[in-house]
Amino acid sequence: MDKSTITSVGIDIGTSTLQVAFSRLTMENTAGFFSVPRVSFVDKKIFYKSPVHFTPLLTQTTLDDEAIRRIVRREYERARLTPLDVDTGAVIITGESARKENAAALLDSLSGLAGDFVVSTVGPDLEAVIAGKGSGAARLSQSRGVRVANIDIGGGTTNIAVFDDGETIAKGSYDIGGRLIRIEDGRIVYVSESAMKIAMSEGIPLKVGSAANAGLIESVCLTMAGLLERAIGVTPPSPLLSAIRTQGSAPFIAPSGIRAVCFSGGVADCIASAEGDPFRYGDIGPTLGKAIRQSGLCSAFEQFHPDETICATVVGAGSHTATVSGGTILHKESILPIKNIPALKLDSSEQERCYEGDAQYLREKLRWFLSQSDANQLILALAGERSPSYNRLKTLAKCVYEAMDAALPGGAPILAALESDTALALGQMLKAMAGEKRSVICVDAVHIEQGDYVDLGRPMMDGMIIPVVIKTLAFG
Repeated sequence: MDKSTITSVGIDIGTSTLQVAFSRLTMENTAGFFSVPRVSFVDKKIFYKSPVHFTPLLTQTTLDDEAIRRIVRREYERARLTPLDVDTGAVIITGESARKENAAALLDSLSGLAGDFVVSTVGPDLEAVIAGKGSGAARLSQSRGVRVANIDIGGGTTNIAVFDDGETIAKGSYDIGGRLIRIEDGRIVYVSESAMKIAMSEGIPLKVGSAANAGLIESVCLTMAGLLERAIGVTPPSPLLSAIRTQGSAPFIAPSGIRAVCFSGGVADCIASAEGDPFRYGDIGPTLGKAIRQSGLCSAFEQFHPDETICATVVGAGSHTATVSGGTILHKESILPIKNIPALKLDSSEQERCYEGDAQYLREKLRWFLSQSDANQLILALAGERSPSYNRLKTLAKCVYEAMDAALPGGAPILAALESDTALALGQMLKAMAGEKRSVICVDAVHIEQGDYVDLGRPMMDGMIIPVVIKTLAFG
């Protein structure tokens, strides 16, 4: 079988901590010699994990760009790697750090440092999935045959992802975390907006500058734990739960049948061991961990021990963000890699109109999407059909080419992604229509949703496949 190994990086810049991890990902063509190539990741090994650094800040609203880049450069040196050695991965700004004034600018500066094909991404729902994969919850749901909720509790947010047989079935995020109240020299020095909402809902007086009263802070943390109980269905949801939903997160509806939970994130270590000074980290992490240990989150479900706690997100970012295309694809290597392409996903009725040749409808849809996205490029995503007739596929190709040629700026490539294994045939038809006017890239075996962004890497394994990263870009 054909095999290939790539190097992946994960860089997680969270509310309170910053980490870097490097992995080796092994791809293998698992199809037989006379079958359509089917490439997948067969092994993932972390070979370097940095110490946990505190996230450098210039002010409460500004990240220390230069200090962060120094840390990342130093971790590359410790791992004996350069950006040229990295093939894929993710730079993720999460929690309250994603809301800092210079978060987007920092991502731009890190993109070049982190490697040629590294996705720069934030978004609480995506973080929830990545953390659940890094903690091992996704794998456990498959190996144990139970529905598992991974609850990743960081400094600024709690990200929840529910997995069933290894697949994500629900995800969401709430502003609950260990750094939402900060304490120095026995006094409260910071209270986040969501922590203040939670305290006020219970009539608990919290004020910056006042003494840190352990009893009052414990009451706030017990309320936070109760809100997380509501989030995953132990008790009914409440208006307060909706009020502290993380900006950029979709409404989370807990599916029925959750049998087990995994805890990851920095606060997870405090759930198991909450003894000692409750303010030893200058925040409410240990108190929140104790409150969760006493809550229905622990008593109502079986608990699975995670593979990673505080490192779950960075491990997931480095090992679980990349996928690969199918083996029946058409591409032009000279224009790859391409990053941050907004995806227009057609639903089943829209796709049927394209199979019927309604190029005018698709053209207007494309123009609308480009204007809404403020973009001059897109990738058209559709499910496709398993075994379309030649005439039906040709009609689709004609519709897609005419619409995209009219909607896209001159010279922009035609990019398409299908779930079914028909990309090569569709791509060849599109290429014949485009001639030298436009490049064509058509990939399959990838599932893209509306609102996703896509990175396409350089072809690998003798051009057989393309690394694909599907992500969400969303700044608070």
